[in-house]
Amino acid sequence: MGNILLSGLTQGLIWAILALGVYLSFRVLDFADLTCEGCITLGASVTACLIYKSVNPFLAIFIAFLAGCVAGLVTGVLHTKLKIPPILAGILTMISLYSINIHIMSFATGTSGTANLSLLKFNNGTIYSKIRTLLNSLFDGGFTKTAVSIGVGIVSCLLVIGALYWFFGTELGSAIRATGNNEKMCRAQGIDTDFTKIVDLALSNGLIALSGAFLCQYQGYSDVNMGIGSIVIGLASIIIGEAIFSRTKSFFLTLAGIVVGAIVYRLVVAIVIWSGMPTTDLKIMTAIVVVIALVLTNALNKIKKTSGKKSDKKGETENV
Repeated sequence: MGNILLSGLTQGLIWAILALGVYLSFRVLDFADLTCEGCITLGASVTACLIYKSVNPFLAIFIAFLAGCVAGLVTGVLHTKLKIPPILAGILTMISLYSINIHIMSFATGTSGTANLSLLKFNNGTIYSKIRTLLNSLFDGGFTKTAVSIGVGIVSCLLVIGALYWFFGTELGSAIRATGNNEKMCRAQGIDTDFTKIVDLALSNGLIALSGAFLCQYQGYSDVNMGIGSIVIGLASIIIGEAIFSRTKSFFLTLAGIVVGAIVYRLVVAIVIWSGMPTTDLKIMTAIVVVIALVLTNALNKIKKTSGKKSDKKGETENV
């Protein structure tokens, strides 16, 4: 049981980066972007391909992030310049990435139609193995793969949260948030909303691809179908996080709540698997978790509004 929970924690930290990326499009920009399911696979495919070509795994992660940014840029251009609706623009990019990901993995092996890449013969070619080797050499051993994976996940999430918190405090970041809140008002103030949308979508999908890069190196393979259902996982993490941190108005705590939501979700999945539920039922279990989180969030919002009205009435009575 303990090993299953630790595995759930590790994967939760990896999927949290994807959830943060989904948050940037769905919540910050109010853009229903479905590029996610192809973009996480893009990050994994690029990373696996580069490791096959003997590229440093740290550099591979950075290049995967840039590849995700390009995918988000394409979605943004399809929507802003070609006036394609948000959902359709994301779908078009997503289905295009399916073929692109196969071509990327085929380039690594030199075989046409390669749909998956295994990194088992590159055991020393991932960031986890390199960091573990370094730590064990510095501290005379004792660092397990799980401990290193959790450590890398925590540091990565903190760095991403810190970077996002800083970025959205800048003029450009504030313009992106304003675009999501009131696009017409932003245009009236002279803000190029097309540009802010493209930047946000590029950053969103860059983080999603970054999550795929970590996931590929953690699980040891890349598969063209590994992104199926990832958008639901991202939304579930956001909803759970918002339910837990429903009363906070801090942007930093909101981002941290999404990470907590992703961890809670993966722990629930781990417990369900441990209980004996067939893996074929994980999709319906995911749907149930999302429904529960939505109901809980709505209930908390109603309680918050009710308590707010009561406090307002109390203040009016005291003033009289």
